[in-house]
Amino acid sequence: MSTYAATPARSGGMTKDERFVILASSLGTVFEWYDFYLYGSLAAIIGAQFFSAYPPATRDIFALLAFAAGFLVRPFGAIVFGRVGDIVGRKYTFLVTILIMGLSTFIVGLLPNAATIGIAAPIILIGLRLLQGLALGGEYGGAATYVAEHAPPGKRGYYTSFIQTTATLGLFLSLIVILFTRTILGEPEFAAWGWRIPFLVSVALLGVSVWIRLRLNESPVFQKMKEEGKSSKAPLTEAFANWGNAKIVLIALLGGVMGQGVVWYTGQFYALFFLQSILKVDGYTSNLLIAWSLLFGTAFFIFFGWLSDKIGRKPIILAGCAIAALSFFPIFKAITTNANPALDKAIESGKVEVVSDPALCGDLFNPVGTRVFTAPCDTARAFLSQSSVKYSTTKAPAGSGVKVTVNGTDVPYTDAKTSNPAVLAAIQAAGYPKAGNAEIIKMSNPFDIFKPRIAATIGLLFILVIFVTMVYGPIAAMLVELFPTRIRYTSMSLPYHIGNGWFGGLLPATAFAIVASTGDIYAGLWYPIIFASITVVIGLIFLPETKNVDITKG
Repeated sequence: MSTYAATPARSGGMTKDERFVILASSLGTVFEWYDFYLYGSLAAIIGAQFFSAYPPATRDIFALLAFAAGFLVRPFGAIVFGRVGDIVGRKYTFLVTILIMGLSTFIVGLLPNAATIGIAAPIILIGLRLLQGLALGGEYGGAATYVAEHAPPGKRGYYTSFIQTTATLGLFLSLIVILFTRTILGEPEFAAWGWRIPFLVSVALLGVSVWIRLRLNESPVFQKMKEEGKSSKAPLTEAFANWGNAKIVLIALLGGVMGQGVVWYTGQFYALFFLQSILKVDGYTSNLLIAWSLLFGTAFFIFFGWLSDKIGRKPIILAGCAIAALSFFPIFKAITTNANPALDKAIESGKVEVVSDPALCGDLFNPVGTRVFTAPCDTARAFLSQSSVKYSTTKAPAGSGVKVTVNGTDVPYTDAKTSNPAVLAAIQAAGYPKAGNAEIIKMSNPFDIFKPRIAATIGLLFILVIFVTMVYGPIAAMLVELFPTRIRYTSMSLPYHIGNGWFGGLLPATAFAIVASTGDIYAGLWYPIIFASITVVIGLIFLPETKNVDITKG
């Protein structure tokens, strides 16, 4: 395959070589995201398989945190593989990352559960998640840098936007494989052992990815720099010990990627978790709803990447953060109205209070899922939050104990950690729906999308995906353009993976913990709203526009 140095902006479509570069980089990255997201899509089943020693609510949080563990190590993967990529080259680095990712995912499919090998099961699982996170930390920066360094000036936003579709396409592919397997096996068999099949299938995807990437040449920009002896010998020192570059890393993180990360994970992963764990929509339906919204929305990654070549990266990314922050509350409330109208009505009309001596109430914030609540006030509130009940806590005189009131009526409360029949009967009488309530939307096949409430829900999820495409479509081009060639892989990878791995990856578990702590099913949305708003302010003041930068320098 021929390569070329950067040339002036030209008209016309992509060359054959450019199309192959984008296809090879994007396809491999799709498969990596597929591997990574299988776990997130199956978090509830993973929790039951590997954290079965804990109560159901704690299992959910543990499962989400094991998912988040992969995100937490992504910045370390960015440092390790970014350094290798800036010294050795882009091509060979993301060959290594895809091998680590693919093999780790395949092993998850073979791993015995906790009932078989005890505590070793979750320990090994978390170890594999850490390996996946390290690999993904090196993958994205390599793919984005590689494509951008092949792109002609004036088209980097458009070319790199194909890389930006890969995370969504990987999630979409994982959902499709899961749905197909679920449909063929049925829910009981899938939950028992069929969930392993999507993990095992990844070995075939790995083979295709490695074969494609072995056919690639090195990036022309990097190759030219290396031949001239200008490559960095110490990219970590140059990237982070030099304040001039480190300052740009901080601005990129706080004024761009942090907001992009929380908008991205709210629009896709928290939306899925909200449907399943809070609105009690079954897994099959939830996955189909998200899959359809992704199918309709994915092309907008390319549209906003293309548009960023015309009007700039900064206005599109910051507009996406701002609009999302202003819209999350009404959109998620509308999702509740359509997906579980009985719950929506109960929240509006029912008034549930936990009345207690303040000395008997602790803090329910429990993002790591390890705290054990014993005080009656805490067990009452935990029970209500797990039932998706909106409640408030009211102070009572010292020494007065704990009681639950539903629409002004006192309900006998016993200190039950997992169930309380009297309170359950009272909240159901007040309109809170039973599990499996017939009013909750349900799809019996993928083509139920024309039913009004299902169509409306998909439409709302589609809007969330549009926010995702606005913030994510131009971000790769912007990050590539912010940093010089000699330290580009290292410099761009770290803010990207802190913003997405830490701020984004911790969002589902933290938001769910906020919901449990406050008694408000929407309170978790304050997490993305606050961080997206901070990004808008910092980005407007400090983030430079980059679309006309010459990336062949340095």
